Amino acid sequence: MLQLPTTRYSGLALATLLGALSPTTSAGEMFAKDSKWMLGDWGGTRSELLEKGYDFTLGYTGEMGSNLHGGYSHDRAARYSDQFTFGVNMDLQKILGWHDTEVQLTVTERHGNNISNDRINDPRVGGFTSAQEVWGRGQTWRLTQMWIKQKYFDGALDVKFGRFGEGEDFNSFPCDFQNLAFCGSQVGNWVGGIWYNWPVSQWALRVRYNLDNALYAQVGVFEQNPSNLESGNGFKLSGSGTQGAVMPIELVWSPRVNGLKGEYRAGYYYSNAKAQDVLKDSNGTPAAISGAAYRSSSSKHGLWFGAQQQVTALASDQSRGLSLFANATVHDKKTNAIDNYVQAGVVYKGPFDARAKDDIGFALARVHVNPGYRKNARLSNQTNGLDDYDNPGFLPVQDTEYSAELYYGIHLADWLTVRPNVQYIRHPGGVSRVDDALIGGLKIQSSF
Repeated sequence: MLQLPTTRYSGLALATLLGALSPTTSAGEMFAKDSKWMLGDWGGTRSELLEKGYDFTLGYTGEMGSNLHGGYSHDRAARYSDQFTFGVNMDLQKILGWHDTEVQLTVTERHGNNISNDRINDPRVGGFTSAQEVWGRGQTWRLTQMWIKQKYFDGALDVKFGRFGEGEDFNSFPCDFQNLAFCGSQVGNWVGGIWYNWPVSQWALRVRYNLDNALYAQVGVFEQNPSNLESGNGFKLSGSGTQGAVMPIELVWSPRVNGLKGEYRAGYYYSNAKAQDVLKDSNGTPAAISGAAYRSSSSKHGLWFGAQQQVTALASDQSRGLSLFANATVHDKKTNAIDNYVQAGVVYKGPFDARAKDDIGFALARVHVNPGYRKNARLSNQTNGLDDYDNPGFLPVQDTEYSAELYYGIHLADWLTVRPNVQYIRHPGGVSRVDDALIGGLKIQSSF
């Protein structure tokens, strides 16, 4: 039987949709379709504050997922997860007269459950991707952004300091798809123990230099502190528990090809904190056999590449047309479960004249498990005398997971987009014994 989710926000989606259809007369009024905000301009107060340098953000993302077929458990269910965002950007040039300076403060709250956890993936090993990307990193309140940014030399040099995540600036990618394999900074999805994406923040410094109008280079230093991941530390500001630092460097090129926008990224990250080997002990023997502790490596590193390019456009509206994208990451085989990941996809904006702001997206991804990590699982089962997959103590061997997603984005208002989607996952969690899964999803993105 299909179990519908019960959550304190379960009525919000319906209320929001109904609000979008309400008749309006002015973009400044509540629920006006051509307003950026569902709650309107607050009687003109919002625009007045914006002119003075205060830009408030009230956002909501909700995602529903249902296992339509296959997966680890065939007992059908539907799960709902969501995130509220409360933020303000302050232009200190307008407020205090500080030239080219801004401050960002953002608090987030996540809530709900994820269909991937017990229906799609084998819970003994978990999964790599997630059918509901907004779930994760603790369903709790967090200080997600607290930074100050200042530009120098007519904007050529850009320096940002405070609390934020790596994916905010490095290996950045949009998040319109619902599956995690196609959403946001992918490095953080595959080395999540050291690279903390939104909504987790840590102390960080990012320096960017614009080489010309279409090319910039940037480098960062981010606190590597696993205690920031704990649900009870959402507002932690102290550095206790810091193990080292993650230092990314990236080159970003944003050309126009035949007048159409593109963005190309290439980067490298290095962590100077100790990292645990996935297979061997200090003597070079598989730890699963010796029973000794896994040896430590003095560092961890990896690479990433990303590309987005619009390839077609309508003469009447350059925002409508076909765009291609692709991403790849490569990671340290000694210390990381995932050694490489690739994905590619297409997005078409404005597919119909009557629906000029709708969009269609399709993407494919491959997540590959480090051979040493697989060998460790096999040796662990061998040492424990386990060869029956159905034995609760058996450690499933993970190999390669493939994901696909197709969505249609319905632009109901400038403040509301709803994206029904279908996802297909082959070998969920990289476990070939788990049935391929078909998932039905719904993503709601709204700005209050």
